[in-house]
Amino acid sequence: MFSVTVRDHMMVAHSLRGEVFGPARALHGATYVVEVTFRRPELDGDGIVVDIGRASEVLAGVVGALSSRNLDDDPSLAGLNTTTEVLARVVADRVAGSDLGPEATGLTEVEVTLRENPDAWASYRRPW
Repeated sequence: MFSVTVRDHMMVAHSLRGEVFGPARALHGATYVVEVTFRRPELDGDGIVVDIGRASEVLAGVVGALSSRNLDDDPSLAGLNTTTEVLARVVADRVAGSDLGPEATGLTEVEVTLRENPDAWASYRRPW
């Protein structure tokens, strides 16, 4: 299995629902390093997993639509508790919905990791 990873970052504001979150139930900011890993069992005809430049552009568009915003006010996230884990899935689904989807590229899997700091992160792996 081959893989390529691209990285970007986003800064968001949000609040979390549930007693377990303590002070994070109040509106607060979070900065994430966002990594997307694309996987496929064999390289394509050009000898690559995915065009790194295009993958970086797609990721920038996805995080750009979320960054510098209050996620509590985003209608596309209504009803979601925007935990790091949930946001990893949101990013993965939006990347999968781009022109990098499996129909166009032959990719078989995408994994998104959101790093809150060097010691804490969450990932979501989405087969295509």
